[in-house]
Amino acid sequence: MALLVHLKTVTDLRGKGDRIAKVAFRGLSFYTRVLENCEDEAPFDETFRWPIASSIDVNEMLEIQVFNYSKVFSNRLIGTFRMVLQKVVEEGQLEVMDTLIDDNNSVIQTSVSIEIRYQAMDGTVGAWNDEEFLESPNAQAEDVLLPSHRQSPSKASAAERALRRAGKGVFSAMKLGKVRKDDHRKQDEPAVLEAEDLDRKAMRLGGGLDPDTISLASVTAVTTNVSNKRSKPDIKMEPSAGRPMDYQVSITVIEARQLVGLNMDPVVCVEVGEEKKYTSMKESTNCPYYNEYFVFDFHVPPDVMFDKIIKLSVIHSKNLLRSGTLVGSFKMDVGTVYSQPEHQFYHKWAILSDPEDITAGLKGYLKVDVAVVGKGDNIKTPHKANETDEDDIEGNLLLPDGVPPERQWARFYIKIYRAEGLPRMNTSIMANVKKALIGENKDLVDPYVQVVFAGQKGKTSVQKSSYEPLWNEQVVFTEMFPPLCKRIKVQIRDSDKVNDVAIGTHFIDLRKVSNEGDKGFLPTFGPAWVNMYGSTRNYTLMDEHQDLNEGLGEGVSFRARLLIGLSVEILDTSNPEITSSTEVQLEQSTPVADNCTGKMEEFFLFGSFLEATMIDRKNGDKPINFEVTIGNYGNEIDGMSKPVIKKKKEGGAGNEEASELLQNSSDEEGNEEEEFVSISTTPPMKPLITDRNYFHLPYFDKKPCIYIKSWWQDQRRRLYNANIMDKIADKLEEGLNDVHEMMKTEKPHPERRLRGVLEELSSGCLRFVTLANKDQNHSSRTRLDRERLKSCMRELETMGQQAKTLRSQVKKTTIREKLKQSQNFLQKLRFLADEPQHSIPDIFLWMMSNNKRIAYARIPSKDILYSIVDEEMGKDCGKVKTVFLKLPGKKGFGPAGWTVQAKMEIYLWLGLNKQRKEFLSGLPCGFEERKLPKGQGILFFPPISLLYNKKQVFQLRVHMYQARSLFAADSSGLSDPFARVFFITQSQCTEVLNETLCPTWDQLLVFDNVELYGEVHEMRDDPPIIVIEIYDQDTVGKADFMGRTFAKPVVKMSDEEYCPPRFPPQLEYYQIYRGNSTAGDLLAAFELLQLPYDDEEIRRALLAVTDPCVPQIKIGPAGKSDLPPIDGPTDLDRGPILPVPLGIRPVLSKYRVEILFWGLRDLKRVNLAQVDRPRVDIECAGKGVQSSLIQNYKKNPNFSTLVKWFEVDLPENELLHPPLNIRVVDCRAFGRYTLVGSHAVNSLRKFIYRPPDKKAQHWSTAGEIVVNVEPEVPIKKMETMVKLEANSDAVVKVEPSEEEKEKKKKKKKGAEEIEDDEPDESMLDWWSKYFASIETMKEHLRQQEAAAAEAEEKEEMDLTEEIRLDDSPVKGSKGQGKAKEKIKMPKEDKKKKQQQQQQPQQPEVPEKKNKLKIDEMKVYPKELETEFDNFEDWLHTFNLLRGKIGDDDDNAADEERIVGRFKGSMCVYKVPLPDDITKEAGYDPNFGMFQGIPSNDPINVLVRVYVVRATDLHPADINGKADPYVVIKLGKTDIKDKENYISKQLNPVFGKSFDIEATFPMESMLTVAIYDWDLVGSDDLIGETKIDLENRYYSKHRATCGVSGTYSIHGYNIWRDPQKPTQILSKLCKEGKLDGPHYGPGGRVKVVNRVFTGPTELEDENGQKKQTEEHLALTVLHHWEEIPRVGCKLVPEHVETRPLLNPDKPGIEQGRLELWVDMFPMDMPAPGPAIDIAPRKPKKYELRVIVWNTDEVILEDDDYFTGEKSSDIFVRGWLKGQQEDKQDTDVHYHSLTGEGNFNWRYIFPFDYLAAEEKIVISKKESMFSWDETEYKIPARLTLQVWDADHFSADDFLGAIELDLNRFPRGAKTAKQCSMELGTGEAEVPMISIFKQKRVKGWWPFLARDENDEIEITGKVEAELHLLTAEEAEKSPAGLARNEPDPLEKPNRPDTSFIWFLNPLKSIRYFIWHTYRWLLLKILLLVLLLLMVGLFFYSMPGYLVKKLLGA
Repeated sequence: MALLVHLKTVTDLRGKGDRIAKVAFRGLSFYTRVLENCEDEAPFDETFRWPIASSIDVNEMLEIQVFNYSKVFSNRLIGTFRMVLQKVVEEGQLEVMDTLIDDNNSVIQTSVSIEIRYQAMDGTVGAWNDEEFLESPNAQAEDVLLPSHRQSPSKASAAERALRRAGKGVFSAMKLGKVRKDDHRKQDEPAVLEAEDLDRKAMRLGGGLDPDTISLASVTAVTTNVSNKRSKPDIKMEPSAGRPMDYQVSITVIEARQLVGLNMDPVVCVEVGEEKKYTSMKESTNCPYYNEYFVFDFHVPPDVMFDKIIKLSVIHSKNLLRSGTLVGSFKMDVGTVYSQPEHQFYHKWAILSDPEDITAGLKGYLKVDVAVVGKGDNIKTPHKANETDEDDIEGNLLLPDGVPPERQWARFYIKIYRAEGLPRMNTSIMANVKKALIGENKDLVDPYVQVVFAGQKGKTSVQKSSYEPLWNEQVVFTEMFPPLCKRIKVQIRDSDKVNDVAIGTHFIDLRKVSNEGDKGFLPTFGPAWVNMYGSTRNYTLMDEHQDLNEGLGEGVSFRARLLIGLSVEILDTSNPEITSSTEVQLEQSTPVADNCTGKMEEFFLFGSFLEATMIDRKNGDKPINFEVTIGNYGNEIDGMSKPVIKKKKEGGAGNEEASELLQNSSDEEGNEEEEFVSISTTPPMKPLITDRNYFHLPYFDKKPCIYIKSWWQDQRRRLYNANIMDKIADKLEEGLNDVHEMMKTEKPHPERRLRGVLEELSSGCLRFVTLANKDQNHSSRTRLDRERLKSCMRELETMGQQAKTLRSQVKKTTIREKLKQSQNFLQKLRFLADEPQHSIPDIFLWMMSNNKRIAYARIPSKDILYSIVDEEMGKDCGKVKTVFLKLPGKKGFGPAGWTVQAKMEIYLWLGLNKQRKEFLSGLPCGFEERKLPKGQGILFFPPISLLYNKKQVFQLRVHMYQARSLFAADSSGLSDPFARVFFITQSQCTEVLNETLCPTWDQLLVFDNVELYGEVHEMRDDPPIIVIEIYDQDTVGKADFMGRTFAKPVVKMSDEEYCPPRFPPQLEYYQIYRGNSTAGDLLAAFELLQLPYDDEEIRRALLAVTDPCVPQIKIGPAGKSDLPPIDGPTDLDRGPILPVPLGIRPVLSKYRVEILFWGLRDLKRVNLAQVDRPRVDIECAGKGVQSSLIQNYKKNPNFSTLVKWFEVDLPENELLHPPLNIRVVDCRAFGRYTLVGSHAVNSLRKFIYRPPDKKAQHWSTAGEIVVNVEPEVPIKKMETMVKLEANSDAVVKVEPSEEEKEKKKKKKKGAEEIEDDEPDESMLDWWSKYFASIETMKEHLRQQEAAAAEAEEKEEMDLTEEIRLDDSPVKGSKGQGKAKEKIKMPKEDKKKKQQQQQQPQQPEVPEKKNKLKIDEMKVYPKELETEFDNFEDWLHTFNLLRGKIGDDDDNAADEERIVGRFKGSMCVYKVPLPDDITKEAGYDPNFGMFQGIPSNDPINVLVRVYVVRATDLHPADINGKADPYVVIKLGKTDIKDKENYISKQLNPVFGKSFDIEATFPMESMLTVAIYDWDLVGSDDLIGETKIDLENRYYSKHRATCGVSGTYSIHGYNIWRDPQKPTQILSKLCKEGKLDGPHYGPGGRVKVVNRVFTGPTELEDENGQKKQTEEHLALTVLHHWEEIPRVGCKLVPEHVETRPLLNPDKPGIEQGRLELWVDMFPMDMPAPGPAIDIAPRKPKKYELRVIVWNTDEVILEDDDYFTGEKSSDIFVRGWLKGQQEDKQDTDVHYHSLTGEGNFNWRYIFPFDYLAAEEKIVISKKESMFSWDETEYKIPARLTLQVWDADHFSADDFLGAIELDLNRFPRGAKTAKQCSMELGTGEAEVPMISIFKQKRVKGWWPFLARDENDEIEITGKVEAELHLLTAEEAEKSPAGLARNEPDPLEKPNRPDTSFIWFLNPLKSIRYFIWHTYRWLLLKILLLVLLLLMVGLFFYSMPGYLVKKLLGA
């Protein structure tokens, strides 16, 4: 559906000027090109097309406005033409000529001539004409041959020029080798102008609007004669799918909680794929703590990796003899983890469930870290400090975002109905024997289907010998929903006695067949056919491509189709009928109707081969033909499945061998007007030689064709929807690439282009909604079709809206961020466009030689599917596509796959047979059809070949200027590159340049007599592509392939002038690819020039059109004279080589390049000889300079002359600057040189010096600027916490009251809080500072995340403002007393001092104030280098490379190629420098631009390395642990700290410092390695990190010794640097030639014009105060970056975290190391002693627990005689983890009430680390262990109550676990003691035994009953008393009830009697105890009865008395 408007001319204009017209319809306006200097007529001759979604209403208007165009002012309107489209709607086609009206609606004489066509959807209006417009065909022919006669030359050039401008975007379509599509030259989509032209012209079209408001989408032009006959070739050659890669899965099992079961000994089994590893066993506990780390390494293809299942299961009481019972398990696939942010889950709780019993509910939680690392991924480990935060299990579940925590069980039904088109899988020998003997003829395959999901397999029955098996079965999986496994694998296999093999595999991606949104749907699929692809169909015993059938890699042939369905049912687990096991089941399923998958339709596929070139020479000797297949149709060799033919009309499955079918098809199809048999192969032809590598087939004027009929279910709608989305996505991708490109090349206004792209996206999305919506509801749509359509429409609608809003937010400043967001749109679109339910299988194109298949291409059927709606049409349908054939399967990996097997130009069309008349419409014009005899004269009968009679002759000029960053193909690390250029059937080479990676060929290659077939105008806009291949010349053997790129030439027809803007063409960069990786850029330009004819030939040509016997045209003598001349070679020494002509080569100007030569480092041996006298040669654009010779590399590797320079001519355009080459040679005896290594600096950009702007310098000398040194008010931590947790919509800011703060602070801070009763400063050590800093760092990260989240919510809001405002009231209330401390906190350390924050803000608490502040340092979560730009502020390091690049596609091999490093720098500037620079004071001309550089003489330095700790080390021993120790290497020094290894630890704390004396430059590379100690054998390297000390030492950031936050002369924060702050400051000022520092009164200091304030008093250790300037100087150092000209951030006191790497496992982190390095020059005063950072020693404590009594313990035993319930109670206790020290009370026998009296004391001595809140225990792991292992475990006291049994095992009754740092205070009495105390739900204060020291109370015992509910099983009265070891010695106490300090015996009722000796007593016990209430009741009753009896007894007597009155 479209409206086309052809604007022909505007006549009767007044005056002379530039004209432009604007055509608008439905709010979308198009502008024409600008016609310059028109007088009275403006021949626009342009066509505009509006694709429209809904029919045009008769009242809609079309508007045309004509303007006088002005470059400067806004355009002036000449007149407007408006027209109602009623007539157009009725007639469909209309020509109009009418006058315009001006602004006042009065008619003016100017008139416009237009033609309008309307194509309606249903074909009601307007037939599809072959010619677009109503012109006579003749006129067209004339038009083609004699264009110059029709227009005056001036007009032509103007029109052409504008047209070229329109086309510029396309000609750079292949810029940088990103082959941009030419789709955007199609007639429907406007060709977007290049930005520069837009700036000049179109931006002002908006009538003076702000250019930023106009988007590019509207400033577009469509020109009729842009053809769209070609589609874009794909540049990447190699399939990346099946290539194996390195992966590492690391899993830390931390702890489990709430495991279900009584008294269990749990072990965790970690299973990834097939590998299993186990943790150690923890005894009798339901919440074991493991903290064990497991690593699994894999080398498999990504698909296989991501489908592997990670399974975590907890097993109870496993030992050597028995496998244990499963408690519960959890599984997810690796892909789920990999798709998480940072590829990891950190500290998350996995929910365990029992797969055997799905009704049971959850079985516990397991806390783990899971990470998956591929090669080159770096994992940011969240910083591990003490985990004090309460474990909120529900909030940290191990589930991806969006998965609900309550997952339910669900059944997944995979229904397998039937398959067809299977290949034969057994050899036919046996079958033939059978056939001969018994005469039976069987299908040679026994298929069954296997389904794999979530680690479980299910399979259907085997259908013996059937190519079309019928199963109708369903495989049922029971799995949690939503599942954490992404893919279901469905595989057809062939059952065989020996081994079953896969026939084909299909994966169902659950993300694509379900939608989790609130309007989403459960996974559903089909019933639909899926197509399976794999290896070729011919049966061989050993199939080399068997992997393809397993679903790895791209299938190279159709294997089979399978009809399947999928449905999911959520189970109601409370239902008793449900089977509770999760075993896979196989059931019968109801068959589906034949037509449920769609009506059978006859499809027609047509293909024409226009060119076959670049055929690999291996295949050049035998005739070659091509075969095209779709499904099994067209497959002549091995497609046969069935000799029996079903009648097609009955709706057979349509997979039989095509040709037989078609021969018989004639009987039923008589009703069609013609008959044909499919032809699927081209006739064989012998190839001709192109050059020594490639051949071509002589398809000159005769192009062979193929055509195939096939039958498929008609599910085109699916493909159409996918095509619409694909096209939107392609356009978006292309636009985004443009924007990237514009930003990269710094073209103006990329934001406008982005706006245009977003506008196009939003209109495309809305268009999809209208197009997809009109879909009529036909029966064969599956539920998935309907749901997908709904969700796609929703998604695209919202995307359209978002794109609109995003467009309005695009500003110059935000463009990068918005570009990122637009990239997300692209990913989403690609995801939506991928249709899970297949319909028509893909098309395969095979090149065959001698009936053997050699190379193939696979073309998705949707890409060539025809539709009458343009948007729905496949992007290559009816287009000429360039296809490169590749080798099948694994052959295509690596270098073999990079060579082109053949380059095809092929035209394909696929559509319904009834739409067949369109099938030739897209071919290049000018051909005759050759048909088979029986098809002669029948309309639309497909031709078997096309004969082209139009031929154009061209000359191609290829301007090869230079290439850069090429691939190193020789062992020297360089290459000898030359380029080979292929165009059609010709090829030429450039010259070979030796030993370079950046060749400047500067060569023009001329291809003469290039013959192209087809119409002229098509050539002009769609020339064929040029292939450029780069090779490395070798003296022996053939040249090595180094890379390939494509380009399109700029075309000049013979009637066009060779003049700007299109000619001469500009040099552009094309990206070179080698396989899938980039391998450099090529700078070149290409032009294709048509050769003109003379008059005689024109006459002949006209005759030839009508009369075929006139001989072919030859080019006349006038031919080449019209082409622009080619200058001969300018320099004679180059011989016949032509240089690139002047207009094309870049404009040069003179530059000077200064090189700073510093030194060479780490040079490796060359050919086994050591490098002794190296020299560096620098070369750039043919000029260069050599360094001085290093006389003795061993003694001093630095250069004696530091700065040298050379002058060179470089292009003005910086993007075209050639690379600068650094080469190091070793000068040997007898004048020999050897190349050591080389480095190419590809971009000189960062080294270009631009003189500063004069105006900008004044500010720095203006008046004084007072720098506000008041540190920011700290962000209160509690407040941010509240904010973070409230992730509901309304964020409530809680300002906690002071008391609350106090309370919260107590609760949060645990042991780190400094208590009132603790001593002050003396307690603090370096570790306090470290932990405080880590807290701050984590807080920082948290705030960053919060800030990021907030910034997203309100984009424009300035966050920092908001935070400051929130805190402002605090500022006022702080009182003056705080000022001093505040200044001590440096601003640079933006660390919020953690204690200070939570400090109450009433000044009334003076004693707290001075204690809370701990000084901090900066903890960097990464290397220091990343923070300070590698310390390359003036000294750069260049890696020298040598040796070939490996072929395995990953550049990790680069590490091995490094043979040394060159240190130096360079400075590039245009030659005459402004004088003021050279006139500066102290300017030394010898140093040029490198002023003030230190000397590079050797210098002695003391290096002090502090190694703090390592985290997450890679296990090195079989037990999954390591015994790490530190090794430090620097020069010849090698320190091995082997004796201090730390046993069995993956997170060791080293806490050591090492001093090394070194001499720079010889010893400047420090290596810190962690080795694993082994008792036997050599120690293994775990990982190492290297630090370049020299760059740090010389850096301006002063990385020698970090600047502390505060200056103090004693205590834990003592100043480390031998130079005081004042000395450092004055040295910096002197070096920077700054005025200052001037210290003034009142704590002021002035440097240049900056004034700083600060405190001036210093306290010494005795508390005496004295005056000092150090604080002031330190303040300046912290703000050094604010000093003008020389300022930069100084390195603060810090700890850096460096990744450990192992050369054997490149790219994968082996752990991290925290350390820092101080360096002190030896000629300065010596530094003080090293800081003590030894790990804190655990403090020895003794915990005394007295168990006084128990109560209400449940009764377990029944008495034999009386059936009495009683229990023999005892209590067991231990301090978590050390079950060996468990202690039991004595037994209280026969407790009949659950009461027990014990008075029993346990004593637990333990070592405790307060900072980490962990108990430290050392024990041998097993009897065989060599040494003790140190464990850190949480301090938890466990008390259990048991029932003692004499003969059987004791019964466990209940337990309570108290975390000694925070446990509930016990109840005062047993009555008040409730279950909530144990579950943590009670609102009671939490206490820490480390503060309370002594606690007494009642606590509940808990256990789980049969239903898994927690119940209370008793109560215990206990007293906990904590003493330090010293206190314990002073007041000893005995165990149990022993001396000293004995406890009295408990007063127990005496029940240990023999009951018949003491009957009364026993009666008292047994009867009274149980029946006492009953007895009392009976007693009462008896008394009552007695009373009543007495009453009755005495009543008569009384009555008588009363009556008688006695």
